[in-house]
Amino acid sequence: METLKLHHTTRGPAAGTARSALVGVVASGNLEVLLERTLAGTECTVEIATPVRGYDDVWKAVVADFVGRTSPGGLRISINDGGARPDTAMLRLLQGVRTMEASHD
Repeated sequence: METLKLHHTTRGPAAGTARSALVGVVASGNLEVLLERTLAGTECTVEIATPVRGYDDVWKAVVADFVGRTSPGGLRISINDGGARPDTAMLRLLQGVRTMEASHD
């Protein structure tokens, strides 16, 4: 299992008030994303646990694109990967942020 930890400074805090969200499922070709509102408003960390080695640059590009699109400030994001493609990873990240925006807990 390989673990990759990324840190980004964002334009501002993620929208919404939900404290956490969980989307996806760890399975072949998919992944699970846990988002938690625990950091300062312009900080975002992403920790990826994956059995697939050698894709650090791809993960870095997907996460950078996600941060640029959504400004997920304040979020600590944990990803448990089951071998997902980059488009599936982006889909789950976007679903997670949308869930954080739409949920009220």
